[in-house]
Amino acid sequence: MSDNNINTKINFSSETFKRYFANTSWMFAEKIFRTLIAFFVGIYVARYLGPGEFGLLNYAISFAGLFTSFANLGMDSIVVRELVKSPERRDEMLGTVFRLRLIGSFVTITLVSLTAFLANESSFNLLLIVIISSATIFQSLGVVEQFFQSRVEAKYNVIAQSSSFFISAVLKVLLVFFNQPLLFFAIVQTLESVFLAIGYYFVYKKNKFSFANWRFAKTAAIELFKDSWPLVLSGVVIAIYMKIDQVMIKNFMSAKDVGYYAAAVKLCEAWYFVPMAISTSVFPAIVNAKQTSEKLYLSRLQKLYDFLAAISIAIAIPVTLLSDFIINLLFGPAYKPAAPVLTIYIWAGVATFLGVASSQYLISENLTKLSFYRTLIGMIVNVIMNWFLIPLYGINGAAIATLVSYSLATFSVGFTKKTFNQLIMMMRSILLINILSELYKYVINYKAKN
Repeated sequence: MSDNNINTKINFSSETFKRYFANTSWMFAEKIFRTLIAFFVGIYVARYLGPGEFGLLNYAISFAGLFTSFANLGMDSIVVRELVKSPERRDEMLGTVFRLRLIGSFVTITLVSLTAFLANESSFNLLLIVIISSATIFQSLGVVEQFFQSRVEAKYNVIAQSSSFFISAVLKVLLVFFNQPLLFFAIVQTLESVFLAIGYYFVYKKNKFSFANWRFAKTAAIELFKDSWPLVLSGVVIAIYMKIDQVMIKNFMSAKDVGYYAAAVKLCEAWYFVPMAISTSVFPAIVNAKQTSEKLYLSRLQKLYDFLAAISIAIAIPVTLLSDFIINLLFGPAYKPAAPVLTIYIWAGVATFLGVASSQYLISENLTKLSFYRTLIGMIVNVIMNWFLIPLYGINGAAIATLVSYSLATFSVGFTKKTFNQLIMMMRSILLINILSELYKYVINYKAKN
């Protein structure tokens, strides 16, 4: 069959479409549920703990987060791929990855503890960091999540994830209600992973699969390592990129300053599921369009950029104007220094929204190396700018570093000749050229008709 005769239209009545749509709907519903609960419970906890203790908790989470990429060994997507290709290797693959992750978790805890000790952390800080990093042990059973992903059965993952998250959220509310100390919040942070592991255990057993059949295979381990080591490196880069600012704020300034900064960051990052949800939903249609016409492919991609840019700007403008009011309303007067951070940090969302869409483009074009390089660029710039700007401008300097590094990482896609057109497309979307043009045409046509 020639390419011209291939039907690229989506058959909405097909069983395949219904299956994938139901799977995606489960994932989106879970993401929205988690985001809303995390948003309100996070604010409730922040107000209770105050900037100092809230900052210390987030510092411990960020410090441990610098090392967690070693625990899962970058094997998530690879496990899904292998289970799809060879479902008969289920027990061998799951048993091997579980064992490797378990070993990786103990290596991670050792690295975290040793680094915190060498960094002269106080005994209490060290305890918080070790408790939070110990969650990686229970996250080893997350291999069950990849198993259900390979079967396009996200509902089982959602049941386990939502249940564990809801239980931990209730526990956090109870800790506030009963006036419990900071240490208990760190314990609940780890308990969420314990509950999740229990959830995975029950949904796996409910589907009549047996953990007793899991087995370790040395050959499979070697195969997985050959494919996953670049992803481990990428995970380390991303972890540093995302967590280093709060770690550096604590070391240059104080835990209280981390609290101010973390409060603003949580408000900004609460929106970050939006571009992922939209891009994941529409990108298959964009890729399919390429089989019909390159012009149609780029046109749909431009519309995605335009839509995401418009949403991010529509969020950033009112937040910028009302940052003092928002911080005072949600977190209270104690978090007033977070307002300027919110004003700056919210604009990093523009680059983040466009970055998610352009990452989908790079994957579809098999340009994953470029995706890694731009993340590496962002990490390096972020660390350097934080090093210089935090001593000069405090937490506002860290927000500036994030804004610049996120923007540079996203727009560095235009550094190569092959992808330069993506930079042009994103700049058109930020300037709202296409949206304003369509609006102008609409006004002209409306006047002509009247």
